[in-house]
Amino acid sequence: MDIVIATNNGDMGGGEVMLLNIARALRTLGHKVTVVGPAQPDELLDAARDEGFTTLALPATDRKTYMAQLRAWRARNRNALLWCNGLVPSLATAGDKNRIVHLHQLPAGSQKVAYRLAKKGARAVLVPSHFMASHIKNATVLENWVTGASQPLARAVPASRIRVGFLGRPSLIKGTHTLSVALTSLNSAGGYTYQLVIGGTAKFVDSTSQDQVKQSLEELGNHVELLGWVTPEELFAQTDVLVVPSEVEESFGLVAAEAMSARQPLIISNAGALPEVLGEGYPWIFRQADSDHLAAVLGSITEQLITGDEKLEEILSQNYWRWQENYSPDAGKERIRRLLQDFEG
Repeated sequence: MDIVIATNNGDMGGGEVMLLNIARALRTLGHKVTVVGPAQPDELLDAARDEGFTTLALPATDRKTYMAQLRAWRARNRNALLWCNGLVPSLATAGDKNRIVHLHQLPAGSQKVAYRLAKKGARAVLVPSHFMASHIKNATVLENWVTGASQPLARAVPASRIRVGFLGRPSLIKGTHTLSVALTSLNSAGGYTYQLVIGGTAKFVDSTSQDQVKQSLEELGNHVELLGWVTPEELFAQTDVLVVPSEVEESFGLVAAEAMSARQPLIISNAGALPEVLGEGYPWIFRQADSDHLAAVLGSITEQLITGDEKLEEILSQNYWRWQENYSPDAGKERIRRLLQDFEG
């Protein structure tokens, strides 16, 4: 089957990471894949070319022009199944009956009106979690997946200094400030010392959010390390525990799934689909935006890290196998196979 995947953005973000995952799965299943995006920014198209995918750069440098160009191109090329990877290409091709609408975020505000138009005629609307499906009528769940982040099975026991990792965009919606406040509180209480290690940059983050996060980090003093952009493996190798403190209703949780694949000790907030990704009964969940509760959970997992608690290793092993069975590339490829088999049927 010929399949064209249209990107939501020319830059790389979580949705674009999933676009490449989908393209890889389609290719291994024997489908011919073409990736379409704007000429600028071309970060996504460059990444697709590097992996040997056929690409089509539409003459556009802004969202409005990209949407117009995509609609015009589609009017002349209707044979292939069109996989709209986000709301932008979905809205641009509204009414087209040979396409998939794939949303990676819940529509909010004016996006809700755009979505009602965008879904018209679509063969399916895909979302990455049951949490998101509970907010979008008649959506089909296609869980995200991530490449495994390998780490040594033997874990060094921390001494009195606990290195706490954060991976992603430091921002208010990702809860970086709440994590900073929790660590400041723990350091003030004495006992163990907590060092915040941040992997990521404030890409797509407004200046107000950046200023507030910066202020909270300054309160940690010299207990902060800014690594910039690093791979998950690089961050996990330098930290004892990862915290995903999101304060936005997450539609999935790619970073959490990466930590699961690496058997990395992991604390998450209860935002959106994050608890769904970890599964029922996961012990290290705190109430989003509650720095006191986060500090308590951090204190609890610290004791288990220090003592080498067997229960901790059991939970990390369960996380790994949950990733393997649900969120690994093999699991994702099988979901894509079944989805397209239903279409062909």
